[in-house]
Amino acid sequence: MQYHGKPSEVSSRVFTPFQKQVLAGLFALLILLGAPTVRAQNSSESQPSAGSPPPAPKSPALVDTAGPDISLQNSEALFDIAAALNACGYDQGLTSADPVRQEVREQVNQALQASADARDAHEKICTFIEQHRLSDSGSDLAQYISLALYVTPPPELTPSAEGAEMPPDASGVENILPLLRRFSQLVDLHLIWLKVRPQYDRQLSQLHDSLTKMIDDTGIYLKTPAGITSGRRFLVVIEPLLDPAQTNARVYGADYVVVASPVNGAIHMREVRHAYLHYQIEPLLYARATVLDRLLPFLKTVKDSPLDYTYRSDIVALVVECMIRAVEARTMDTGVTIYKIAADTRRSDLEAATHQHNASVEAAEAVRRRAVQQSMADGYVLTEYFYNAFAAFERQPQSFKESIGEMVYGMDVSQQLSRVKSITFNQESSSDVVHRSPRELRGLDLAEMKLMKGDTDGAGALAQQSVTDKSGDPARADFILARVAIMHRDVPGAQHDFEETIRLSKDPRMLAWSHIYLGRIYDIQDQRDQAVSEYRAALTVRDGQADTRLAAEKGLKQPYAVPQQVHTEPAKDDDAAPDTQPH
Repeated sequence: MQYHGKPSEVSSRVFTPFQKQVLAGLFALLILLGAPTVRAQNSSESQPSAGSPPPAPKSPALVDTAGPDISLQNSEALFDIAAALNACGYDQGLTSADPVRQEVREQVNQALQASADARDAHEKICTFIEQHRLSDSGSDLAQYISLALYVTPPPELTPSAEGAEMPPDASGVENILPLLRRFSQLVDLHLIWLKVRPQYDRQLSQLHDSLTKMIDDTGIYLKTPAGITSGRRFLVVIEPLLDPAQTNARVYGADYVVVASPVNGAIHMREVRHAYLHYQIEPLLYARATVLDRLLPFLKTVKDSPLDYTYRSDIVALVVECMIRAVEARTMDTGVTIYKIAADTRRSDLEAATHQHNASVEAAEAVRRRAVQQSMADGYVLTEYFYNAFAAFERQPQSFKESIGEMVYGMDVSQQLSRVKSITFNQESSSDVVHRSPRELRGLDLAEMKLMKGDTDGAGALAQQSVTDKSGDPARADFILARVAIMHRDVPGAQHDFEETIRLSKDPRMLAWSHIYLGRIYDIQDQRDQAVSEYRAALTVRDGQADTRLAAEKGLKQPYAVPQQVHTEPAKDDDAAPDTQPH
């Protein structure tokens, strides 16, 4: 395999046996720690066809790529599918639903009574729904929600994606669409939609303030303003024709979609917030997936828990959910009113007032601790650790993004393992409201995944193809090629590609760590002045992350030295794999 590169002064340098040994250690360390990962849970791998750049994964049809990162909306395509389900016996949550649901059902029934053709279309679509019914009612509904999110508006009602780009559960019911188009036309669902649309818009208006407050409150707690997610989107879609007790949250690549059924302008905001916390937290942890390998022993502790297989097999998913449950416990409404000591309290009454205040604080804390212990018993065994970590976070000025590294890397794994081994698990666990759609990785995303799995030839080929075809971010491609070169013991190639990354990239994270890697390479070549220059450049970039600052400052204090046991020692903050995923 050949990778682009140019000769440099390093290529003619003669290394001493000791330097060669140190180089080998550096290579091993960077193999262990230096490959940033992309979010790729449950993803299939496929090599893109030669000669043409692979298409980017498609977002749901509702997503406006030029629109806001966070939006609240309705969908006529979802309305059509929900109306068909209601017409075919979907009665779940009917008695507690918004009045508009019964209104739509009555109008559909009137249209069926007036037309034999409409009744024929109704019979055929109901037969399809019955034949594709799943034993789990939640999964049965979810497959139609997934389909609706990937369908163009009426009258076309056609898939907005094809093949592997469609959510797998939606693919199983995609053949309902011809039947839906005929049913929609003969019943004139568009006319019914126009009649009830004002009620839908009124629900959106009523929900706007409460959703905005939830977003703002969450941002205040995490010290992370909304609207800085760089291409990721969070959509809340309302459909009053569905069961108001069910909130269906789906993740399609970088798009988080929550479907909720409002009643008089209210939805289960706690579940929407849970999905929003996934939206905020997941990318930060999946970008650090490699160094989370030190937490893999926790998967053994939950093998007999009632957790879903995802959480028993994916340490990143388990850590994400534990962290979210910790946030929810710390911010929950405990139902306990905290007694406030009045400013004019007399000195003689102060002791009693203080006792009353402390008692109310302790009562609220007890409620929160019970929620934490419930999560622990459900199998989310790191909830208590993160609950305590967030208590410290609340007292510090740093944002969540700046603090997450310390939360994760600062964990005493042995101590936590000892604590969780004594947990008695519940027989059944509460399920997560968020479900992911498997997504096929392509291009540089696939290259990152291959690199993480040790397939350097595959990663290098995809990155080189991206450079040749000019089909992706050239700086990111060079950054991948630099790490591939390191793993192939190609010092000149690695140095060249890190320099190219610096020349082409505007991403602070990628720039800073390219300088740090170059500094370490110079250090092991006894070129201390050049190494110091690179570490200083890394600090100048100011990517705002603690691990970058610590690594660069350590490089300035003393020449880089490879740890003795690079394969067994857990990652430290200053040597941890950088979150270099472009933002």
